[in-house]
Amino acid sequence: MSKRVAIIGAGPSGLAQLRAFQSDQAKGADIPEVVCFEKQSDWGGLWRYDWRTGLDAKGEPVHGSMYRYLWSNGPKEGLEFADYSFDEHFGKPIASYPPRAVLFDYIEGRVKKAGIRDWIRFETAVRRVEETAAGGFRVVSEDLNSGEETDEHFDHVVVASGHFSTPNVPHYPGFDRFGGRILHAHDFRDAVEFKDQDILILGSSYSAEDIGSQCWKYGAKSITCCYRTAPMGYDWPDNWKEVPALQRLEGKTAHFKDGTSQAVDAIILCTGYLHHFPFMEEKLTLKTTNRLATADLFKGVAFVGNTDLFYLGMQDQWYTFNMFDAQAWWVRDAIMGRISVPTDPKALAADVAAREAEEEAQADGYGPIVYQGAYVKELMDETDYPSFDVEVANQAFKEWKGHKKKNIMTFRDNGYVSPLSGKRAPAHHTPWKDALDDSMEAYLKS
Repeated sequence: MSKRVAIIGAGPSGLAQLRAFQSDQAKGADIPEVVCFEKQSDWGGLWRYDWRTGLDAKGEPVHGSMYRYLWSNGPKEGLEFADYSFDEHFGKPIASYPPRAVLFDYIEGRVKKAGIRDWIRFETAVRRVEETAAGGFRVVSEDLNSGEETDEHFDHVVVASGHFSTPNVPHYPGFDRFGGRILHAHDFRDAVEFKDQDILILGSSYSAEDIGSQCWKYGAKSITCCYRTAPMGYDWPDNWKEVPALQRLEGKTAHFKDGTSQAVDAIILCTGYLHHFPFMEEKLTLKTTNRLATADLFKGVAFVGNTDLFYLGMQDQWYTFNMFDAQAWWVRDAIMGRISVPTDPKALAADVAAREAEEEAQADGYGPIVYQGAYVKELMDETDYPSFDVEVANQAFKEWKGHKKKNIMTFRDNGYVSPLSGKRAPAHHTPWKDALDDSMEAYLKS
């Protein structure tokens, strides 16, 4: 095949796209030339831990938001690769909430088995993607070691650079005179830094919940979380409280909307991330909020302004690795001509509008789980991606929500049924709050 496909990013989404093409090639298909651009020195994306913040060793903005001691905050049964089970990789059943090193090893194991590393140009940053008059795209990249730029033509571009790397950073009166540390979750690396400190966390979503829990686990004196709309509402430990929005800081004292105040030593901004693609030509740039039905993406992946361009993993997420796979297999088949993508702008826009309306119609907290599970199944049904039992995965997510509501500090001590094996995961050997060593060796020991 004479086509060329550029994939931007070698994190879970980009690796899913590479695996999709490799799977086709292994079955005898004549696949396009595939080139993956990765600015980091290794694969894994956000699951690759780097102690650096700010700029990396090459002077590029640090991509990763990964921190030490992170454990999966959702059950592994909801993200299991349909073609590569946890049991296959580790040779035995493991508990439902692996730490980062274990999940990274699992991600890496699949792509090592697939043999796709040679398709990736590491330490190579994409600087510009533009439409060309004759069709396809001009992709300009830079070798971060030599500084040499390469200008190439590709028939398709798949943007798989993620959307949890460019922080959304608000400002509040008094930030410029605060005597402690202010950082975004993107720059949070080690909860031990905040031992014996009074911590203020801005935000009320997963980052606030998990970073606060990390600080609690490793000895913070107190945690105060402030929210703009609604509290998370869990049964927090005695040294953790939720308060309405921050109004201002006076020295090291934070003042809140309800008239209360709290002296704090550090402020962690768990205020979300921006969909940010500075390398894309303006008319090709995806502009969306963090939601389940992304703006301007047909089937959640094909850019309505140019359907030769695809974006992977841009949704707010319940499902992760297996959703990226389902998307990647669908994109592969669209590129291979097996799936017909509409050319009528009205048809493309109607698909986006229908998905947005369906998301907005979800009536309760379980609705988004079912909605995204149905989306994953829709994509799987249109390709040869190995099927898995979506209803079993949905059930794992539902049980997870119940366990969090019951006790936010012990939910990781539960196990769930695998949608591949049908077996329930064993309990971990140590309760999460007591498991201070997050290494793979400590986790996997009997």
